Amino acid sequence: MRKIMGSVRPLAYLATAPIAGVAGFVWSIAATVVVTLLAVTQLGGPAFLGAAWVTRALASVERRRAGWVLGAPIAAPYVPVAGAWRSRVAGVAAQPATWRDLAWLVVLFPLGLACGVAGLVVAIVDLGSIVAPLWAWGVPNPHAPWPMKPLMTTVPGRFGLTVVGLALLPVAAWFVRTLATGLARLASALLAPGEHRRLVERAARLAETRRRVVDAQAAELRRIERDLHDGAQARIVAAGMTLALAARKLRTDGDAAPDVALARRQLDDALAELRRLVRGIHPPILTDRGLHAALAALAGDSPFPVTLGGSLGGSSGGSLGDERYPAAVESAAYFVVAEGLTNAAKHASASTGAVDIRRTGDTVHVTVTDDGRGGADPTGTGLDGLRRRVEALDGTLTLSSPPGGPTVLHAELPCAS
Repeated sequence: MRKIMGSVRPLAYLATAPIAGVAGFVWSIAATVVVTLLAVTQLGGPAFLGAAWVTRALASVERRRAGWVLGAPIAAPYVPVAGAWRSRVAGVAAQPATWRDLAWLVVLFPLGLACGVAGLVVAIVDLGSIVAPLWAWGVPNPHAPWPMKPLMTTVPGRFGLTVVGLALLPVAAWFVRTLATGLARLASALLAPGEHRRLVERAARLAETRRRVVDAQAAELRRIERDLHDGAQARIVAAGMTLALAARKLRTDGDAAPDVALARRQLDDALAELRRLVRGIHPPILTDRGLHAALAALAGDSPFPVTLGGSLGGSSGGSLGDERYPAAVESAAYFVVAEGLTNAAKHASASTGAVDIRRTGDTVHVTVTDDGRGGADPTGTGLDGLRRRVEALDGTLTLSSPPGGPTVLHAELPCAS
């Protein structure tokens, strides 16, 4: 019964297909003739834009109609164009979707007419058979050939038509759904976004990612300059002044030992500051020992127990310690884990955590989970910078952190190595 009720929308799609087909065909012929005649005049460009606008409106109706069968309307494939009317004409004409819309309006005329008539005939005949006792008595025909005469002119025959109609109802419903699905899928093949739209969207994403990467790199350079100026450089300058004071004391037979000890501490602090700065740019352990050892070190330094899983635990995909990825991928994965564990310890008061990393095809999946109180802000400075780092590799970063936890930080990093 559910399948039979599910045939209502496909039947409505087929019933309206002849009307849509005739309207689309008439418009296509009229628009082609008018635009062709006006192409040699100054009105050619505006006429083309107006015709394209109406064609797109009709195609949009077709996308919504196909959604009755496909479950959701077909997405629009158009790329926005701007500028003067001449550039808009060139932009609209260059889009394959403009001509695919026109092709569908032309093709819909014969297909919509054939499919619509076939679907309606099957549905009407079957439903008419089911309700034959209500109407067949009103059209007696004593000259009807066998077996229609006994079926139409006798009470048992009319109820026999009802039984036959009910028996064939699932077949009629299947036929209507199949016919409508085939027509809707053909509409999707012509009216759905194509390769041109995907390439334009990908180019826009790459341009936005590039802009964000440039901004992130500029911010990182400013941070490094600030840390060098305010941190290591200041400590080294202080150590140099302390050593100069110690040298002066030595010339006057003074006690320079405390100044030398102070200068040594200042140089040690400057060295530690430089090491911290280097780790913030690219941890040396990644270059020396690989991602497995680097993440194991992060887990070991965490203030709460951290479990390593996936390829890190050797349960799938082999040991990550034996496989190296491009430096950018390893660096991004390292900082995803470092940021996740740092946030869990600093803001979420987590007591346990887990790091899972595995490779599926050409994608490395990194997941950091903690049992903290949740509520992490996905727009925070640290996560925003991390997202830029991941997006620079054409990857994605998602965060799930409902109040009360758990918090799950997941990154997908393309890796074709």
